[in-house]
Amino acid sequence: MIRAIITDFDGTLVDTFEANFRAYQKAFSECGIVLTVEKYRECFGLRYDGFMSSMGIVDEDVVNKIKELKKNYYPMFFECLIPNYTLIDMINTFHQMGGKTAIASTARKENLMSAVGALDLQKYFDVILTGVDVEHGKPEPEIYNKTMTVMGVTSKETLIFEDSDIGIGAAIASGAKYIRVTPEWFEYGRNENS
Repeated sequence: MIRAIITDFDGTLVDTFEANFRAYQKAFSECGIVLTVEKYRECFGLRYDGFMSSMGIVDEDVVNKIKELKKNYYPMFFECLIPNYTLIDMINTFHQMGGKTAIASTARKENLMSAVGALDLQKYFDVILTGVDVEHGKPEPEIYNKTMTVMGVTSKETLIFEDSDIGIGAAIASGAKYIRVTPEWFEYGRNENS
């Protein structure tokens, strides 16, 4: 029996691609680095340190400057966030019926909580864990294992929603059941709220 639902955030609960890309592109530009949408798409789903490595950015000052600039610019692009109302409604119903719910994302806590607050999503979740809560990013299952431990459930009692191959790898490694979220999931929100 499923007692807990855990969802990834970026690309799963909320389509954050455009907002993240624009904020990063602006931050990169201030550091004299060009970030193309194609390159960002290749890196989407990676934890910040993995993203910087993929971009070939090794200078700690530049890495820290981009991180700080991105945090400041991200809210400027929140109008680009697209909530996954199909999943949100499902989680809300499950939560109201007494199920445990969580967001488990290796994103930076400040950025994720800023977006969660802007969309008023915190009320649907018992637990929110982010990159600061774990040592290893996905595809390591650490974020999912820790979330299950915090909620007091086993992998057999857990259903994970994910969108990326990296995230699916983490879900599989955790031993939980999972469902892949595809772009079609977001159509309900676009049609109903446009």
